[in-house]
Amino acid sequence: MDLSVVVPTLNGRDRLAGCLDALAAHAPEAEVIVANGPSADGTTGMVRDRDDVDVLVEISDRTVNVARNAGVEVATGDAIAVVDYDHRIGESWIDGVHSGLDEADVVTGPVTPVAADAMASDATAITTGGEESASADAAESPDAPAKPTDAPERRTIAGRDVTYFESGNVVFRSETLRDLDGFDEYLRTGGARDAAHRLARMDRDVAWREDLAAVERLPSPTAADGGRTAREWGWKYRALSYRLCKNYGVRPTVLARAGSHALTDAVTVAREVVRGESTPSRWAATGRDVLVGLTGGGSDGLVARRRDRSPTRNPNGISTRADRAVARYDIRDADR
Repeated sequence: MDLSVVVPTLNGRDRLAGCLDALAAHAPEAEVIVANGPSADGTTGMVRDRDDVDVLVEISDRTVNVARNAGVEVATGDAIAVVDYDHRIGESWIDGVHSGLDEADVVTGPVTPVAADAMASDATAITTGGEESASADAAESPDAPAKPTDAPERRTIAGRDVTYFESGNVVFRSETLRDLDGFDEYLRTGGARDAAHRLARMDRDVAWREDLAAVERLPSPTAADGGRTAREWGWKYRALSYRLCKNYGVRPTVLARAGSHALTDAVTVAREVVRGESTPSRWAATGRDVLVGLTGGGSDGLVARRRDRSPTRNPNGISTRADRAVARYDIRDADR
């Protein structure tokens, strides 16, 4: 089996270097593709100076799903992994890839968050197996702290069993990603959760392997993180209502799910006001952002549902555009 590993990155040069070191140590035969864009921290030079990256794709869009698709678009393996730039795979990871894809179309595994000052600089120091992981994609609550788990998150929505996967530690059979047409580029966040809904619709299996283990290097308080920690209530709910309406239409269960999320967050912010950690005007602004996000995302989701009635449910996928990359550096071309 030929394996390609796509690493989307944005302003994470130092953590990306650790990710690439771990890939070189534990998956040396894999084709490594870095989708960078648009970083302003010297990522391009660092990557081009390495001899263990096969392809560097530069993009102008800051959206992670565009970066994922840009990497997938040039991948040549019959299995394609997506590994976040701040993740480091462990020594058993490659065995998990082979064993997992023998039994399923998609395989994912645990990711353990580790503070930067507690992580060994040597990639070989990463421990594997039996570790706990944060839940996938953090898209339903992007500002929530990581919650360890020893199994994938599962939900039943409109009678469909959905298994979520770790967005930064997942491997697909290449034909599965082709059938998905990659990730939905409408979404700034929640692209992996959306893909999980579509995998369930297509009856594709998602396997969990403890040996497909990685650690996530958390940023220091001063580190650039590409905007990951921003609390964007509007986009959280735009993404939630978009993917639910796109994948299931308007149903009572869908409306109830979106409403329960909104109510929970409304109570959380209200408690912050009571404790003096926020203000009533901030609470009101949050409510406005939630309502705008829900209505806008729901409307766009229904439009997307009409645009693509196939099981793929992806009118904004890889096949819809050819202008993601603004530059491409292929070390294999230089070697010829």
